[in-house]
Amino acid sequence: MKKSLLALAVLTTLSGTALAAGNKAGDIVVRGGYTNVSPDSDTSAVFVNGANSGLTVNVDDGAALGLNLVYFFDSNWAVELLAATPFEHDVQIQTPAGEATLAEVKHLPPTLSALYYFDTNSNFKPYVGAGLNYTVFFDEEFKSDFSSQGFDNLDLDGSFGLSFQVGADYHIDEKWSVNASVRYIDIDTDTSFTAGGVPGNIDVKIDPYVYSLMIGYKF
Repeated sequence: MKKSLLALAVLTTLSGTALAAGNKAGDIVVRGGYTNVSPDSDTSAVFVNGANSGLTVNVDDGAALGLNLVYFFDSNWAVELLAATPFEHDVQIQTPAGEATLAEVKHLPPTLSALYYFDTNSNFKPYVGAGLNYTVFFDEEFKSDFSSQGFDNLDLDGSFGLSFQVGADYHIDEKWSVNASVRYIDIDTDTSFTAGGVPGNIDVKIDPYVYSLMIGYKF
């Protein structure tokens, strides 16, 4: 009981310290840190020459340095631009012989969101957000085991989609803060390729959850 009361007292003290720490109109916060993109685990069918091949693919997780910029209109409303260094993902294919890495792709997922911060009268500032994402794919290439079998011309179209998030800042002082967030992004891409000169396509639904842990600095 004494330990529980002590822990509660510590948390209460932390949440109530330096109550002046917070954001106001015109503040700009730059954040950077770890970001993981975890695609939907559902598989997508592979079509060759318009027919379902019976094969399926899915996309593995990818992690990178996440970056974002937040501009505050007042203490509650802000706009956020999410950026990052490129994410790299393995594309796995499921065959009768088992699973193998079919290809590697890179992408950038810039996302512009409106954020609403809740009044808490403490250094802990939770928020919700919604916005629009555009994901661009590049450096798509088949693994050598498949390219040697005639797989070629891999191309993933860009994707527009909505994004939703929940997160929180904890203000260490007037300048520095720690941020954690989880967001869902609607990412679907039409994928085309050739196999032995025969055209193929995959409607890939990535639809990832994006987890971030960042350090922020206010200007």
